[in-house]
Amino acid sequence: MSIVITGANGKLGSLIIQQLLQKVSPHEIIACVRHLETGKHYVEQGITVRLGDYDQPDSLEQTFAGATQLLLISSSHLDDTVRIRQHAHIIEAAKKCKVEHILYTSFAFPEAGSAPLSYLHLATEHAIRTTGIPYTFLRNALYTDFVEKLDLNTAIAQGELDIYPGEWKFNTVTRWDLARGIAAVLSEPGRHKNKKYELTASSPWTFTNLAAALTEFTGRSVSLRQDPQIKNWIFGFLSKIDTRSASNDLEQLIGGPLTSLKESIRPFISI
Repeated sequence: MSIVITGANGKLGSLIIQQLLQKVSPHEIIACVRHLETGKHYVEQGITVRLGDYDQPDSLEQTFAGATQLLLISSSHLDDTVRIRQHAHIIEAAKKCKVEHILYTSFAFPEAGSAPLSYLHLATEHAIRTTGIPYTFLRNALYTDFVEKLDLNTAIAQGELDIYPGEWKFNTVTRWDLARGIAAVLSEPGRHKNKKYELTASSPWTFTNLAAALTEFTGRSVSLRQDPQIKNWIFGFLSKIDTRSASNDLEQLIGGPLTSLKESIRPFISI
């Protein structure tokens, strides 16, 4: 078995490989990086490193040669037009190389969203289906990292977390938990073909829960303040994606509970 992982030096990719090493031999892993010299740490672990630049389609056929499984980690490019073109390069090369199984890090419940992000992932899923290659869609929820945009340290200092009015609920997860779930799928070849998983929290949390977690974490009382004049762009984005729907797919793949909200926000608190 050979597991090819694109974006291997990214935050999610590196965590997936870290988890995968606990389940399979390093000789079964092929890490794709944009610059070969940045993969030296993988070579030292016995992992094969190949060039995997989404913008160099001519090189990808050699990169994917012999792949039993190909994990396409979605591009992080800021321009969605560029991203869909990059994904197409990967998919076309996978088909030419007769890759046996394509896995793709999509986005949770994209059918319910109206953001360009949702359309991008649906389009990529469709393109993968048209190849006729067995697939697995790993529909990742929004990272809990988004709370960094809420300026939690100021909220703690002032005792108030400012939010835009609404009945907000969030199915977010950590990259760490996603990596655990995705590594579990990759280590069980054949079991997950032609399936899609909604990798979200099993139950959504609210801003009330977040304020309570901040209070518990710091010992300082933090309350909510709804402000219809707030200008933070994050609320506009959140309103265009499905942050409410939940699934226990990720817990089942991991075989246990996900990281708690309190622990998930720890990296973003410095007070």
